[in-house]
Amino acid sequence: MTLATMGAAGVWATAVFYVNDGFDLYFLTAGHTRHGHNIGARAVIAAAIQEDYRDWDSIKGIQLEGEVVLLAGDDRDTAVSLYTQKYPFITQADVTMQAALAKVNWYRLRPDRLYFIDNSKGLGHRDEVDLNWWQVAGG
Repeated sequence: MTLATMGAAGVWATAVFYVNDGFDLYFLTAGHTRHGHNIGARAVIAAAIQEDYRDWDSIKGIQLEGEVVLLAGDDRDTAVSLYTQKYPFITQADVTMQAALAKVNWYRLRPDRLYFIDNSKGLGHRDEVDLNWWQVAGG
């Protein structure tokens, strides 16, 4: 997932590994990074999720905007558990990497608006996902 943030030094984009639980997206990052500072200053961000395609007609992906929350306690533990299920290699990281992982910040990005991009339906075709329906339906 690529995050787009805004802060005192201007706009910034960065790629992060993520895991989802429904439409909630969890990721980690060090608080001292530029995007970490930006999130601390302005928690509303944009993000994009896509693969690398060889032709325009195949492009599919997600564009979204939402609020990022720094996690603690049970919420942080849930994020770590989901993340290690998706990326089990981190449980086998060396001591140095384990120490670094213990110090990072864990975040949840909850979309306010989300669009699904599908160029097979036409160049630039996108449909907005009704997140209110999803929340009402118990998603």
